[in-house]
Amino acid sequence: MASSRFNEVRTMGSRVFPAARSGLPVAFLLSAVLCAPITAQDAFTARIASVDSIFRPFDGTMTPGCGVGVSDAHSIILERAYGMADLEHGVVNTAETIFEPGSVAKQFTAAATILLALDGEISLDDDVRKYIPELPDYGQTITIRHLLHHTSGLRDWGSVAGIEGWPRTTRVHTHTHVLDIASRQMSLNYPPGEYYSYTNTGYNLQAVLVERVSGMSFAEFSKKRIFEPLGMEKTQWRDDFTRIVADRAIAYRSGRDGGWSMLMPFENVHGNGGLLTTVGDLLRFTHNLDTGELRGGPVHRGDAPPGDPQLGADHQLCQRALHRGVQGDPGGTAQRSHRGLSRLPHPLSRPGDRGGGHVQRLQRELRRVGPQRGGPLPR
Repeated sequence: MASSRFNEVRTMGSRVFPAARSGLPVAFLLSAVLCAPITAQDAFTARIASVDSIFRPFDGTMTPGCGVGVSDAHSIILERAYGMADLEHGVVNTAETIFEPGSVAKQFTAAATILLALDGEISLDDDVRKYIPELPDYGQTITIRHLLHHTSGLRDWGSVAGIEGWPRTTRVHTHTHVLDIASRQMSLNYPPGEYYSYTNTGYNLQAVLVERVSGMSFAEFSKKRIFEPLGMEKTQWRDDFTRIVADRAIAYRSGRDGGWSMLMPFENVHGNGGLLTTVGDLLRFTHNLDTGELRGGPVHRGDAPPGDPQLGADHQLCQRALHRGVQGDPGGTAQRSHRGLSRLPHPLSRPGDRGGGHVQRLQRELRRVGPQRGGPLPR
């Protein structure tokens, strides 16, 4: 960037001093360039270079990479891609690459559930067994709100499947498997609402609940009520892992020999994860969290509608989910706060969920990158 800026200023100088050909005028021009004040564009370019340096370890032709997107005041100020989307076929990541971002998907599941509550189709204090009677009667009510908050006492179905001998990635798990495992849990880990324990089961059950209440598949409901209204054109659920998805990145894990091997989520469970999306589409959803665009109202800010005094606060789950785990605290349970909301970090248990230190460095750099010639979010 330094050389291109120098060339640009030299061209401007030649127009001001067209006859300047000796060493002295050239030296004068150089000194003028070196003494010129640093512009906002120069500072922004330097900050972008700092961000690029964070992801340099992932920016090669022999390593999987990532995508990064940043918005400020609802304008995109940064979109970057690093490394490879497909090592086998030599495909590089771009800003349009589709990633599967793990448990980031949970905020969309929470949003779908809360949309049903806002529609009056369910109450968050309903007994889950009203919609999912396959669950045993534990003598204590598990509410939809408990599923949202990871306070149901239900065990994580993936952990149970692993004990059974079929850990995730070893067979094609479906929601039928999830229901079968959950229906066989004869007791809870704790009384509902008393403790917090992160569990995917609650979010898979929400996906099943949305299907049964809406009469649509969870993927169809999400598309109609969330993705299409927000212009998230490249976002979908991985409800059929065999479907061809153009521009999708391959997931990898590193081996002890320093090489890479594929680790794709060959399963059809979704709602807990399984979202396929781009950094640009995620920025569109973030914009909605700040504006309440889906409902055209301020519920996302905690203003509760009549009849459900806690619904507004529960809608902030989407915001909590968006910021969960950004400190890179693997498996920790230290409570923190963000924008006045308490939150608990996500256990970084999935292969490929790594790079907490890089996230911290990115946060530090982005705090120093102000908005610069950003454009409105396209629709």
